[in-house]
Amino acid sequence: MTACRAPIALAAALLAALAAAAAHADAIDGDWCGPDGRHVAIQGPRIVTPAGNQITGDYTRHSFVYVAPAKERDAGQPVAMQLLNEENVRVTPRPGAAAEIWQRCKAQPTS
Repeated sequence: MTACRAPIALAAALLAALAAAAAHADAIDGDWCGPDGRHVAIQGPRIVTPAGNQITGDYTRHSFVYVAPAKERDAGQPVAMQLLNEENVRVTPRPGAAAEIWQRCKAQPTS
């Protein structure tokens, strides 16, 4: 009986590991590129804004909100980001503004 349990235990462990990896894949963390060439990078509560400011914001796995710093587009306004799927995020640059769809940035080839 013990010999039968080993493959089942191994399969269960593998499925648990795959499920954990999949759960981490659907997060807003990463690099996002706007349709006009702007870029942000999110890592937990930290963000690098389009103008290169490193600040913190309100983070959840599927959303991020920060106040645009001085000298940035919409300075002083809250910028809300909502993960739509693995490749797209809806960005609302200020309350009442039209939302933009940003995409995960494509990896740049190295030379």
